[in-house]
Parts: sequence; C-alpha cells; structure tokens
Amino acid sequence: MTLPRRAQTPPSGLARLTSASRKRPKRPVAPLRAPRSQLQFSWAATISKPEWNIYLSAIQALRKDGVPFLLGGGFALATYTGCWRDTKDIDFYVMPHDRSAAVKSLTRAGFDDYYSRVPYDRKWIHRNVRSKMIVDVIWAMANQRARVDSAWFQRAGSVSIRGELLDVLPLEEMLWCKLYIMQRDHCDWTDIFNLLHARGQELDWSHLLRRLGPDRPLLNALLTIYGWLCPGQARELHIFKRLGLPSPDRASPRAVRDRVRLLDSRAWFAAHQPRHQKLEV
Repeated sequence: MTLPRRAQTPPSGLARLTSASRKRPKRPVAPLRAPRSQLQFSWAATISKPEWNIYLSAIQALRKDGVPFLLGGGFALATYTGCWRDTKDIDFYVMPHDRSAAVKSLTRAGFDDYYSRVPYDRKWIHRNVRSKMIVDVIWAMANQRARVDSAWFQRAGSVSIRGELLDVLPLEEMLWCKLYIMQRDHCDWTDIFNLLHARGQELDWSHLLRRLGPDRPLLNALLTIYGWLCPGQARELHIFKRLGLPSPDRASPRAVRDRVRLLDSRAWFAAHQPRHQKLEV
C-alpha cells in the first residue's frame, strides 16, 4: 500500500482546510518490507513511557480542542524509514490560522513557552516545553519559503503509534522542507537520503517539482549526491532521466559503505543498520 495521491496545490495555495477534507479517511503508511526475523521490532516501543505520556497529553489536548495537526520530525521520519533516533521533541504541523489555538491548547495542558529559556524565531514555530520534553507547533518553513496549506492535510497518510492513529506529514512535503535545511551545525540532507532509499519509488515527483518551482536546482544537487551514494537504488528512479541528470555509475556494496562513512562515521544511514538499532544522526 502506498501513500494516497490526492489534491495537488501549488506553493502559493493557502486555502483553508475544509470540514470535508478534515474528515476524509487517511490510508495508513505502508510498513517497510523486512526479513521475518525483523518483524517483531517496533520503533515506537523504544520511546520511554514517561516521554510518551507527555507527547500523548499534547495530542489529546489538540484533539480535545479540535485543532487539526500532522505528525512531523523524527516521528514522521521513523514512520517512513522504520528507524528511530533519540529525540526529546515531537513536531506538530498546523494550518497558519490554527497556530494560536494550538498554543492555547498546549498551555492549558501544562506546557510553557520555551522562549524564556532559549529564545527562538517565532515567525514559523512555537516551542512548548514540559518536563524537558518539547512540543513544536509549526505552520511555515523556517526560511518562509512556504506555509502549511490544505494540500498537506489532504495528502497525508496515517500511522498508529501505541494505539493512537495519527495523520503524518506527506512524504513530498517532508522532503521539500528538509531540502532547505543546510546550516553550518545542522543539515537534513542525510534524512532525505534515508527517505529516498526507503520510499523513493513512492514519491510523487510531479507534485514535488511543482512545490519546488524555481528551487529545482536544489533537488538536482541532492539527487546527484544520492546517485553517488546509492547508485543502484538511484538508477531505479525515473526522475534522473526526467531532469536530465546523468545515470549513476555502478558501485560495489563495499564502495557504497565507504561513501556512507565519508559523509559521517556515525550510524546515520538506516539501510546499513540493524532494524533494532537507533540512528545516531
């Protein structure tokens, strides 16, 4: 089963989420195929009970007040790749007009504004904290390139985490957001490489290209590196030919492993890690 392909909205689309689209049932994100010996592992089981209880209180608070949200961040990455990394936060994406309601809901649930501890840019995110656990409410990209719109919700899949059915950020929008995160101390391209390796053939490339618009050269650069990193998987993606990119050269499994280590010696590439092992980056 793959993610649903629903309404497609250009980057400028900021239509309000209708009640009909809110009620539209979401298809579950299909789990990755794995050897039978690995099917017992569930990444959600690695989250401690105290941490999950705090996350759950935030989920229940938003639901109680009728604030639609999408699961993002490390939780969405684990949903798509099947691998978890330790994180002390959870990301909720909301429509811009729902941000104030979301913050009020979390405040009533006992969360405080993280700004008093560590100042942050409030143009795109509101950081809420309780017992050192952070709940981020996000309504736009940090660079203000785009804001959450109704298509994010209409195209969302779903995932069940400890009995809670949650709408999850669409794969294409997740990749779109991460393309711009390339800072001196933090780069999300390693996340995108994991997403491409796990779900590349499920991507709606036409939708992603429409979202990117004039920023398509960023995708070209990312795919060029991915073709060097994982040439076998990259050759299976028709997007290389569509964008006029050269077909990746063949490489031995050992060469691929060496290239992964060249980018970071820590355990960051999900395809090379045991399913029970957490990612380090």
